[in-house]
Amino acid sequence: MTILPGQRKQYIQDKTPEFWRSTLALSVGGFAVFSNFHLTQPLLPLFSKEFGVSPVTASLSVSLVTLTLSIFLLVFGPVSDAVGRKNVMAFGLLVPSLISIGAFFVPDFGLLLVLRTLQGLALAALPAISYAYIGEEFDGKAVGVAIGLYISANSVGGMAGRIISGFAADIWGWRYSFLIMGFIGLACLVSFLLLLPKSRHFVPHKLSLCGAGREMKQHIKNSVLRDAYYIAAILFFVFIGLFNYLSYHLHAAPYFLSTALIGLLYLSYSAGTFSSTLSGKLEYLFTIPQRILIGLGIMVAGILLMTTTPLFTILIGLVVLCFGFFFAHAASSSWVSRHAKDAKGSASALYLFAYYMGGSIGSTLLGYIWDPWGWKAVAYVCIGFVLLGILLTLRMKKTA
Repeated sequence: MTILPGQRKQYIQDKTPEFWRSTLALSVGGFAVFSNFHLTQPLLPLFSKEFGVSPVTASLSVSLVTLTLSIFLLVFGPVSDAVGRKNVMAFGLLVPSLISIGAFFVPDFGLLLVLRTLQGLALAALPAISYAYIGEEFDGKAVGVAIGLYISANSVGGMAGRIISGFAADIWGWRYSFLIMGFIGLACLVSFLLLLPKSRHFVPHKLSLCGAGREMKQHIKNSVLRDAYYIAAILFFVFIGLFNYLSYHLHAAPYFLSTALIGLLYLSYSAGTFSSTLSGKLEYLFTIPQRILIGLGIMVAGILLMTTTPLFTILIGLVVLCFGFFFAHAASSSWVSRHAKDAKGSASALYLFAYYMGGSIGSTLLGYIWDPWGWKAVAYVCIGFVLLGILLTLRMKKTA
């Protein structure tokens, strides 16, 4: 929609029907992306058993999709700044869903890794652009709440993808995990297209690799944004790494949990669904750095609980970890939306590049901690990274 000279720009106001419709569309899209993204985590022990690969090699089904997603976030951000938002996001829902369906037929683990790598490429589209869409189309007072709800849907998608995947694998085999999530993704695509309004305030920028590079360089040089990028990397390094190797920890003695039961552990994501929304609603009481500090502190408490032996306390620790992680993530991503003055798509893409690159590194690197030293060593290394995030956040408070 083009805004004519003298015509008053209409932004999406908080708690209006258009707000709920738009937020639902983005949330449905986020659900599809993250359910397909995370579906292999409970399957890692099955990959090791069926294909005879090590935990580190099996983890490539997570880390490769995370790696390509992080790289192509830097592509889709500038592309969307040039050609628009909605159609590019729709591409990011269609292609990954088709790839999940195609993964049902793969003959070996190598081809599965190829498909997951390509899936990560396409999955980057919606996360790269959604924050920019919210920043452009929503009223300033509605941005924090919209981002909180969107991240809540991301957490629901990650939770549902893992749970559905775990149960499907136990009942029919891991291939059906991919098939089911692919068809769910296609259903989400249809809902997204029907619900999301076209951009009203999008102003195209000429697509230029040199221009995109300059924008990225400006964002990186901006110390106000840079610490948020570091924190994003730390958050997902810790989170994705812990969940990867927790599945091996609980699949072995003394727990011997099935794939379906391991999938059920991701119900702990429901705490994140609540906390990310809560983080947005508390923006009038706490500054963004204060909310990040609260989230990181809660994460440390959760990880410590996860180092204990009783399964019950591990489960409590998971809930606490998820609550703190999503609370901090919602706050830090809001920091970028608020402080990026130009090329918001590129700024948001760079934040998510750091976030997913951290996850890709953590997914594989922590495997080299797991193999010789086990679960507690993985947890203590993660606590060290969270403490580093706390130091960075204290520095952010000076510019809040």
